[in-house]
Amino acid sequence: MSDPSPFQHHSASVGGVKLHWLEIGSSHTVPPLILLHGLGGSSQMWKRTAPFLAEERRVLIPDLPGHGLSERLEAGYQLSWYAQLISRWIHSLGLRKVDVVGHSFGGGVAQMLLLEESIRIRRLILAASGGLGKDIGFWLRLASIPYVVEKFGQPFMGLGTRLTLSRLKKVLTREELDELIAMNEIQGSARAFSRTVRDVINWRGQTRNFLDRAHEIKSLPPIAVIWGDCDALIPHSHGEALRKSVEGVTFIKLKGCGHFLQQENPQAFAREVRAFIEAEALPAARLRMA
Repeated sequence: MSDPSPFQHHSASVGGVKLHWLEIGSSHTVPPLILLHGLGGSSQMWKRTAPFLAEERRVLIPDLPGHGLSERLEAGYQLSWYAQLISRWIHSLGLRKVDVVGHSFGGGVAQMLLLEESIRIRRLILAASGGLGKDIGFWLRLASIPYVVEKFGQPFMGLGTRLTLSRLKKVLTREELDELIAMNEIQGSARAFSRTVRDVINWRGQTRNFLDRAHEIKSLPPIAVIWGDCDALIPHSHGEALRKSVEGVTFIKLKGCGHFLQQENPQAFAREVRAFIEAEALPAARLRMA
């Protein structure tokens, strides 16, 4: 399947797990930018906006384990496990400093990665991120019920994919839609999805909140939060709550965008990300005193 832009495909064993990633752009003067996709997604979710981000820098887009073209395993799929693998991957590439953008569940991975690698992350952007509040879409709360996904398997994954497609069909091509469906039909995808969901969500909503552990980080980098004002999956109020709790957080709202803002308006998304990571001087984020 041809890519719309000159992406390079790479794969390597990281911590005993086969990890696939896309790469675009190059630079020896600025830190690489890492883009982390959400639950049930893949590196494909970044293909529309990555070329705009890669005009003056190297951009790396991994498929999280259990997603895309990365390996599906029998075990794992805890939030900390994902972050540790991405940390090992960053080390394996010899990257000393990186900027990170995490979308949805990828935002939760980015938060956990900050706990693992705060000295390596120069700037962090959380896009419609999980892990900042309790509210979450109904179908993901349903998926957290033990054995729902395992019992119904691909039909349930198909439902989730179709709910996603209902939001994306106006902006994605038929080829892009088919690729998204195909990735979630790979054997082992339902297991990865189910176990990941149950680690971060229950029937009442999300069970992890970055603020519960942010005090463990000695030095926070500059942080931006970007959200679509029409997000029906995770409300933008979560980002506003983070800004109230953490001093120096930049809050950006994209008008008319839903949860998949990097695909709905890739140029506007890239413009905001670039403005943040290319700014010469930004204050480090800091927890407000209670």
